[in-house]
Amino acid sequence: MRIKAEPITTNLTEIKLHKVSRILEISFDNGQTFQLPCEYLRVYTPSAEALGHAPGQETLQTGKENVAIESIRPIGNYGISPDFSDGHNSGIYTWELLYKLGNEYDVLWASYLAEIEATGASRTEQSAPPSPCCGGGSCSSM
Repeated sequence: MRIKAEPITTNLTEIKLHKVSRILEISFDNGQTFQLPCEYLRVYTPSAEALGHAPGQETLQTGKENVAIESIRPIGNYGISPDFSDGHNSGIYTWELLYKLGNEYDVLWASYLAEIEATGASRTEQSAPPSPCCGGGSCSSM
C-alpha cells in the first residue's frame, strides 16, 4: 500500500519498542506520541519489495498479524529500518512516514482491513497444506 509522506515541521524525539505488546511508540517535539502495532508497520512497509517499482504494482501484505520487530537500525538522521520477525528488513521508515502512519492510523488501518476482507485474504499466517510427495503415493524407495 503506497503512502505519500509530506514534509513535517516537527522532529522525532523518542522511539521505544515494546516487544511484548509488539508496539513501536514514537514521540515528536510537537507533543504527539503514537503507538503503532508492528503488524501495521509491516503491512505499510515502504519497501519496493511490497510496493513494486511503480504505482499499481503494490502487493497486499497478508499473514502479518503476529509479526514483531526484533531490532531497529538507525538510517542516518532521518529514519529507521526495522528487522521484522518474518525476515523483512528492507523498508526505510523516514520520520515523515512514521508521523503520517501515526497521524492517519485510524483511516489507514480501516483501509487495510477493508482490503483484506474484499480480497478474502487473512491477517493470520497461513501455512501451506502438506504437499503429497511422489505425486500422492508412497514415498518409500526400494
